[in-house]
This record gives sequence, structure tokens and C-alpha cells, in this order.
Amino acid sequence: AATVLLSRCLLKMVKGNLVVPEEILSFCSNGLQGSTSSPRARDPGEREEAPGAMASPSPPRNPTEVQMSQLVLPCHTNHRGELSTGQLLKWIDTAACLSAERHAGCPCVTASMDDIYFEHTISVGQVVNIKAKVNRAFNSSMEVGIQVSYEDLCSGKHCSICKAYATFVAQGPSGSKVKLKLLTPQTEEEKIEHSIAAERRRMRLVHKDTLKDLLTRSPRDTAELETRDGSVAVPAEKTRVESVELVLPPHANHQGNTFGGQIMAWMENVATIAASRLCHAHPTLRAIEMFHFRGPSKVGDRLVLKAIVNNSFKNSMEVGVCAEAYDQEMSVSRRHINSAFMTFVVLDQEGQPRSLPMVAPEPGEGERRYREASARKKIRLDRKYVVSCKQTEVPLSVPWDQSNKVYLSYNNVSALKTLVAKANWALAREKEKVRMYTLEEDKFLSFRIEILVHIAADRAFSLLSDLRRRHEWDSHYASAELVQQVDNDDMIYHVVSQTLSSENKPQDFVILASRRKPCSKGDPYVVAFRSVTLPTHPASTSFTRGETLCSGFCIWPESEEMCKVAYYNQATPGYLNYVTTNVTGLSSDFCATFEACEKFLLKNNEDLKNNEDL
Repeated sequence: AATVLLSRCLLKMVKGNLVVPEEILSFCSNGLQGSTSSPRARDPGEREEAPGAMASPSPPRNPTEVQMSQLVLPCHTNHRGELSTGQLLKWIDTAACLSAERHAGCPCVTASMDDIYFEHTISVGQVVNIKAKVNRAFNSSMEVGIQVSYEDLCSGKHCSICKAYATFVAQGPSGSKVKLKLLTPQTEEEKIEHSIAAERRRMRLVHKDTLKDLLTRSPRDTAELETRDGSVAVPAEKTRVESVELVLPPHANHQGNTFGGQIMAWMENVATIAASRLCHAHPTLRAIEMFHFRGPSKVGDRLVLKAIVNNSFKNSMEVGVCAEAYDQEMSVSRRHINSAFMTFVVLDQEGQPRSLPMVAPEPGEGERRYREASARKKIRLDRKYVVSCKQTEVPLSVPWDQSNKVYLSYNNVSALKTLVAKANWALAREKEKVRMYTLEEDKFLSFRIEILVHIAADRAFSLLSDLRRRHEWDSHYASAELVQQVDNDDMIYHVVSQTLSSENKPQDFVILASRRKPCSKGDPYVVAFRSVTLPTHPASTSFTRGETLCSGFCIWPESEEMCKVAYYNQATPGYLNYVTTNVTGLSSDFCATFEACEKFLLKNNEDLKNNEDL
């Protein structure tokens, strides 16, 4: 309550033309003055509590939204009376496909299903509620978001099971691709999902490169093959499973192709058998790493499903599974249909994961799969640390390394896009060309400062994304050194501020700058900033190490030679206390800083034009 009062007090002072000292307004200008925190971007597969099915009043329903409710019957369950994960995957894929086809107006096929993390099991007699809707349409593909919860009809309890993202491709006659119409988000939640969908798409495209890069840096030693209780490791070959299925009409969708959900269910079945052969118990599926459909199969095809335990860890194991198809009994060539990696645990009577025996990989390909499983586990843990945890569980500065660089970049850009898409921004101050907006939300007070500039958006993007030139227009910057060029879109800088801290020392920051060009028309250019830690740049006694988590620029084209530049930042409760106790009168420092930014952009506009002409 005290924090909210502080936020409202500051908002009134801004609107009432009271003086704000330079140190406070520099916070708005450069995003590096004191700690900040962001509305954390949600991760694919992150738990989200689903609302009740009869919630009222409800906003207008998204035209692509599909709702499905299924009563769990004994025929849907395993030996423990729990809903089979394969059956759940069928329902998820069905709801997602219906949503995609509602938007496309034509048949759609499953291209991929992102990582899924299952929070709870579902028992006989409970109801599975699935809600699917299209988040964003690209050219011929679209992302569908799926929320799954269960409902206990006796107690009325609702609980989230998982959240998933699937990619579907629209198909015309003879399997030709169809160009999709654009989707216009309406609610705040839809705008956030629409914006971040481009980031999730980017993650999918670079996932393989991330794994390869990590493997080149990981040790190749697989010689430690004794189990944790001293017995000999189990040969991976003993867990191998191969099964064949004949695709019949009930297994096909309304287009005659094998139903994607059915293939996923068959894959889950053989993976469960492989896991059971290692632990000699009934395992529980905890997570699935991306299903990727490489081609279709049809009625009459034979599907060969193969599974093997790739690696086992202290309390979990990874099972690799693939599906191949051939169209006649004597066919020699097989088509690769799908592959995935599934993580299983074995629960004791208290519901806690128990220790598992280790796996001895086969020479050659088995050793490769063994190492890749370890790399995927590290990536999963890093992603959970960066993206999935609550704000209070993650320090502002997250250690940067090769295994988490993709997820740090995703979190950096998505957190800024989430803040941009928020509703209820209020105009607090306007002076000449510069406008300042504020947003009160929970424990945070956010700032947005914007200005129209006569420069092409791509040129403004190029100039503002290079922190080494920030001191040319921002008097609060002393220097910015590029310490690591991660790739073309991500850079790490060591920044030194002119402003002294309470310890009477300059502040310094290690900042990850992530740049994004528009994914489609209407998207802004984005430059996002967040703090990271690097072993090469530890905190120094000469500086006070500062941190920031959510700040940056969004640049919207207004015409060929004009754009709107907006800067965003968010203040934490601790910093609001400092703000409130140091307000003494009116200052236009933030306006002066952005006017200097405009002059910097205009001054360098001609130079960039000349370079483009050469």
C-alpha cells in the first residue's frame, strides 16, 4: 500500500509541475540510474492459472478462440487412473488446429509444437478445459497459444496444467501454401502475445544453432559410467523400443493426413516404454521438447516409432523418440515424420522424484545423443532461470554465457514489448515536441518519453542502438565500451555514468543491448537493455555497480522520412522512495535530453544518407 501511495504521489507531482532533480530525471533518460525491474515476459510452457469456465462478465471473445471441455473417463487413463499424456496431446492438437482453421478459412496442418511442461496430473472424473486462439499470423504460418487447466467437479477447484504454443501452416488445393490475412489484437493480453510471438518464432529458428554452439564448448568425456548407488550403468541399448502402427481412417484428420495429435500420442507411448525399461517402474512425463513435423503421412502408411533413453540424470531421464513412415510393406525408403525429446521422472509414494540409474551410451551415435541430452538439460535449466522464475527469485543481473544467450535476448526484448503493450498509459507532461507518459501498475511506476523526429526509422534505429555514441547526446553517459559482440543483434557494453551514487562514486553497468528490426508492417524497431554479469567485468571498488532490467527504445515509422522515438523505463519500489524524498521543484531535464537526442539524430541523418548512396 505504501508503494502505491508513493507512485501516486510522484504522478501528481509530475502532473503538478513540481521540480524533479536532475538525478531523478536522468533515470527517465538513460535507464541506468538505480535498479529497475520489468513486467517479466512469459515463457512458452510457463504456468498460468486459468480462469473459471463461467467467469462473468467476460470481454468480447477473440474470433479465433476455441474452447474444449473433456470429461476424463477410464478409457483415457493409464494404470494409475491418471489422464494419459498422449490423449491430452490429441485434445490439445485438435483445439489448436480448429483455432488455426477458424482464422485461415482453409485446412491447416501442425508444423511444430513448442516445449510443454506439465505441472500436474489429471484424474478420472475431472474435466480438462482447453482454450486455444491464434496469437499472430505470419505469411503462411501462424502461432496458436493453448492454455490447459483441469476442473474438479466436486470441489469446484481449477488448476493450470500447462501452456503451449503450436505453429500451423495453412494449405490450399494440392497442398499449396496459403497467404494468411493479418490478425489485429484487441485486448492488452492479445497485444502482448502478438508482439512476443515474433520473438518466440526467432527462438525456434536459432534453437539448433544454440545446441550446436554449446556442444562445441562442452567436454566429450562419457567415461563415468557407474551408477549413483555403486552398481554398473545400464546399457542404453536395453531401453531401445521399436513399434509399428498402421494408419487407419480413424487416425486421420478431415484432410486425409495422419492426425498430428495421434502421432504425438504414439510417440509418447513408445517413449514411456523406453523410460520404464531403464527404471523398472512406471515413469511420469514432465516435459516435452518441441515436436517438429518434417512431412505428412496418410491413411495406409505404416509408421515406425523408435525410442531410446539418451541420458539419465539424478532424478530425471531424457528419451529420444522419432517417427518414420513408408507407404507399402516392402518399401525400402522411409520418410522422417517427426522427432522429439521427452523428460521423465519416477515418483515415490510421497510424490517426490527418486534417484535413477545411469545410462551407458552406445559408441558413436549413442555418445552423440548422450552429450546432446546433457546440453539440452543445461539449456532448459538456464531458460527456467532466466525466463520462468518469479521476479523475486532472479537477480537483476543474470550471468551471461553461450547456453543462455538466446533466452536472455528473448527475455530482454519480450520484457520491453510487454511494457509497450500495456494499457492505461497517462499523459503526465508535454513540453514542445516531447511527451512524457506514466503507468501505475502493482508496485511499479513506469515512464514513457516520446518525440517525433524527421529521420527514417531505420536510420534512427542504427544510431540509437549503438551505446558507444550515447554520450554524444546524453549528458548522463560518461562512456560505453563494447566488450562483446554476441551476434548481429546482441551486444554487451560496459557503461560508466556521469552521475555519482550515494557512495560518491560513479556508477557502472554491464548491459546487454538487443536489437530487433520489424517482423512485419506495423511493428516497431526495438532496442532493449538489461543488466548481465560477465566474468571479465566484475564489480570494481572504483564504481558502484548499478542494474537495470527493463528499458529501451521503440521506433515507429510515421513516413519515409519521419519516425516516432519512444523510450521506456520502469521504477522499482525502492527507487520510488528515493524519488519521493528528493522532489524539490520543476525541471525540464528529460525534455532537454530528448531534444538533444533529436539534434543528434538530425545531425547524423545526412551522413547515413550519404553512406547509403555510396
